[in-house]
Amino acid sequence: MTPNSYRFFANTDCKYYPCHEGLEEINCLFCYCPFHLREHCPGNPRFVETKKGIVKDCTNCTFPHRPENYEIIINWLKKQIYKPIKSENGKSEDENAKTVKE
Repeated sequence: MTPNSYRFFANTDCKYYPCHEGLEEINCLFCYCPFHLREHCPGNPRFVETKKGIVKDCTNCTFPHRPENYEIIINWLKKQIYKPIKSENGKSEDENAKTVKE
């Protein structure tokens, strides 16, 4: 096992590989970017206006596929785990769970 095998995975058998042109190595570990549903992210998305509203287009973003960004993504994910998620009613999931139990 190579020392950084947990940080990098290239699925060269994937029918979409390479999903982005111009990269020598593509890290497929974060094939679905954890920042995709976030308005603000460390990548370089563009925002496109459509009939249904503004859509985040990550087509040209290679941030999650670059091996050197592994630590940034992991640290961000760790912060999200310990951050209460607010629902539509403005309460955290913990507060909603208490309401359901009562």
